[in-house]
Amino acid sequence: MLDKLKALERHYDEIEAQMMDPAVYSDVDQLRKLSREQKELAPLIETFRAFCARQADLEAALELASEPEFQSSAQEEIGQAKEEIARLQEEIKLLLLPKDPNDFKNVVVEIRAGAGGEEAALFAHSLMRMYTMYAESKGWRVEVVNCSETELGGVKEAQFLIEGEGAYSRLKFESGVHRVQRVPETEAQGRIQTSTATVAVLPEAEAVDVQLDPKDLQIDTFRSSGAGGQHVNKTESAIRITHLPTGLVVECQDERSQYKNKDRAMKILASRLLDREQQKQHSAIAAERRSQIGSGDRSERIRTYNFPQGRVSDHRIGLTLYKIDAIMDGALDELIDALVTADQAERLKTSAQQEETNGGQAVPGPGK
Repeated sequence: MLDKLKALERHYDEIEAQMMDPAVYSDVDQLRKLSREQKELAPLIETFRAFCARQADLEAALELASEPEFQSSAQEEIGQAKEEIARLQEEIKLLLLPKDPNDFKNVVVEIRAGAGGEEAALFAHSLMRMYTMYAESKGWRVEVVNCSETELGGVKEAQFLIEGEGAYSRLKFESGVHRVQRVPETEAQGRIQTSTATVAVLPEAEAVDVQLDPKDLQIDTFRSSGAGGQHVNKTESAIRITHLPTGLVVECQDERSQYKNKDRAMKILASRLLDREQQKQHSAIAAERRSQIGSGDRSERIRTYNFPQGRVSDHRIGLTLYKIDAIMDGALDELIDALVTADQAERLKTSAQQEETNGGQAVPGPGK
């Protein structure tokens, strides 16, 4: 493991040297690739260098402890160094876990009303508002691609893009069935109703991820419906793209420009096709890699929002928070942090089991 860390440190130094080369700036793609790799490696290299520095401090303190007049102060330094080294070891283990290649990507979020009629549509609207407010709190950009509304202001289905650093890494655990328990606005007797909505979070596909053959696409134009004024309703600016080999259909009618609608619809289609392929790959190894936070299957009920009790419960990790108003206003970090921690713990466990099976070595421990 120590050899691997030293090799990564050398590679990091090489990246920094390349980025100082003026020739690199003439190649935008190469510069972007190097910058991304540098950013991904930086936390690990910084932690490893801190680990090495504390190891050196520990060795110096151990040597000093052999002299009687410095023994007391040296023992204190030894204790502090060992404690810090142990903490840095755990950080390095986390940072060495395989990265999800999609974590840096923007996301496509799709929300659909499930069981519960109009109340399900109102809940879907609440979820859309929740994710929009969360994205805005992070400084991310939100673009609505398609939104089918009901007469009471609910949402039958909606697709929107969220663009921002780390968007997928934070939102990827939101895919699944969300359940709400509350008294609907349409309920005259004050009875609590249970309704559902499904959420899908897809990494936005890049050109290198999915190649779309024009021969496989059927592109139709039609008049947009819903709010937007006379221009939206009188021009055929809305776009429907059908991917013939799979039957996937994507519509986009949020923009007045036919070109913009087509561009966004193509992005959504590419993301769906990428997700479809990744789901096939994931299902093949799901039994071996199932984690505490569930398989990611969108048929799972992942979370319940109980308004009468003011609580939100995530069933994958057994976490309940009594702060439903804040959560519905986009305060999702506590939930997401807990899901990320659970995922890391499960992957650490799997990694440790693999090391044990393969006879691998762990991060070197502090000196005695």
